[in-house]
Amino acid sequence: MSVLLRLYRSEMRLFLRESQVLVFVIGFPVITVLVLGGVFGTDTNDSGFEFINPSHFYVAAYFGVVLSAIGLLMVPVRVAGYREQGVLRRYDTAGFPRWVFPTVQYLCGVTFALVSFGVLLLAAQFGGDGVPELSDAPATLLGIALGTLAFVSLGVALGMFYPSARAASGFGLTLFFPMFLLAGGGPPPEALTDTMRSIAAWMPLTHVIRAAQEPWLDIGDGQDHLVKVVGILVISTVVWLVRSRQVSRAL
Repeated sequence: MSVLLRLYRSEMRLFLRESQVLVFVIGFPVITVLVLGGVFGTDTNDSGFEFINPSHFYVAAYFGVVLSAIGLLMVPVRVAGYREQGVLRRYDTAGFPRWVFPTVQYLCGVTFALVSFGVLLLAAQFGGDGVPELSDAPATLLGIALGTLAFVSLGVALGMFYPSARAASGFGLTLFFPMFLLAGGGPPPEALTDTMRSIAAWMPLTHVIRAAQEPWLDIGDGQDHLVKVVGILVISTVVWLVRSRQVSRAL
């Protein structure tokens, strides 16, 4: 456990040196949620936002955008980069169990998610229209917790398959922006075409956002989405645990 904690502290320091982390994980969600909240105002008679204050609608959705940045960009790039540079081979030489490296990345991802959520809520409270009241606090917090674990786990799993940090960054950006725009972080749902909504229904981020957003804003219970989030968590965790045993440390 002491070794795990030392590696965790070391990785956190390395992550903080990367500008991409600060931009996509903290800066981008905060700036965008404030801009969109200002653009769409506070009208609660708009069916496009399910008769919810648009500013509150986006605040309740943008924790998912934070998770998508962590799970599609931050964690996969770091994991793939370490594989590419032969760092994992040094872990083997030092006698570390193979689960240590992905576990440390997982813990770093969860930590950044918690910090980013805090910054997002502070920005909404003091720079926007306030933080919406939790209609069903237990269900909302459960959705956020499971969504965080699921998307960080997905990021670790993806990083185990990318051949290089550049490939991880390219594929991650390709996935991030469509998912961000269609899954609840971009235009209101009613503004999307039927085809776009059908695509969004297959995106993991859609279910992560709705699992917490629905009970938070009292527009549903989010249970059907929560089941899918649990599925994402279980499958991705199994994948990276298995992959961590199979991946060649010579890469």
